[in-house]
Parts: sequence; structure tokens; C-alpha cells
Amino acid sequence: MDQHSELKDTGAVRGADHAPPTAHQEAQHLAQATADHMYRNDAATQALGISLQEVRPGYARMTMTVRGDMLNGHRTCHGGYIFTLADSAFAFACNSYNLVTVAAGCAIEFLAPAFEGEALVAEAVEQSRGSKTGVYDVTVTNAAGRKIALMRGKSHVWKGSVLPE
Repeated sequence: MDQHSELKDTGAVRGADHAPPTAHQEAQHLAQATADHMYRNDAATQALGISLQEVRPGYARMTMTVRGDMLNGHRTCHGGYIFTLADSAFAFACNSYNLVTVAAGCAIEFLAPAFEGEALVAEAVEQSRGSKTGVYDVTVTNAAGRKIALMRGKSHVWKGSVLPE
């Protein structure tokens, strides 16, 4: 019998209690389940090679590697792709409560160019959240930590939940 089997058996014999999940754990589980569901249904994010690295209530971190077909005439990443990465992180952060939430408006500042082969990271952080609206700041950086763009997104909650009921 291996160590893990022994522990399982011992716990069962002793009637080990398992504490119920905390509110924080439940919120994290809901954020992850919502993000998993959204990602499975998000063809645009998947087509661009954007991947979800982390999600928690009011927060999301996503990555994208700049491909050759994302370059503009200056051979730098087209701003639309950088915006889409930031917008995707914003979407996953503001939907992390399992309430259907959409962008009401966004503004982006491009600070530095991104180049082919660079891995970009978009980190969306909730700044304010009410019953119907929210504000999220998204920072896009490269692997060296250089800021590529800053975006502020304003969200609006629609009716319904993201996860099927």
C-alpha cells in the first residue's frame, strides 16, 4: 500500500471531517468555471492564440505571442491585436462573477511597439464594481516587463448568467 492510499484509508477510518469551502474558495471556483466555459465558446480569442493563464474574481491574466500575420506595415504588432488581447483579459475579469457582462466603453494608450515572436501578457484588474457597472484597468507588457499598452474598460451587466443553469 502506498503512502497516499494509507492516508485515505486512515482518514476514512478516523472519520476525518472536511471543512466546507470558504466564500473565497467558492468565488474562485465560480470564476474558474465561468472562465472555462467562456474560453470554450470564444472562437476569436482561441483563433488569435490567446491563452488564459489565471482568473480570479475581478482579475484575469492572458497571454498572446505576436505572429507574423499580426504585423502592420512597420513590422510591429498591429494595435488592433494588442487591443484584442487587452479586451479579452477585460472580458474574463468582468465576467468572473458569472453575470453576463459586456464592455460599455474602452480607451487604450499604446506605449511601445511589440514585435514578432514576443510573448505579450495582459493583466486586467478590477478598480470598481457596482450592481450594473464596473471599471477595469488592463496593462499589456512583454516578457521583459516593458509596458506595451494601458487600457481602461467600463463594463455593463446584462441579465442572466454566463454558466448554463
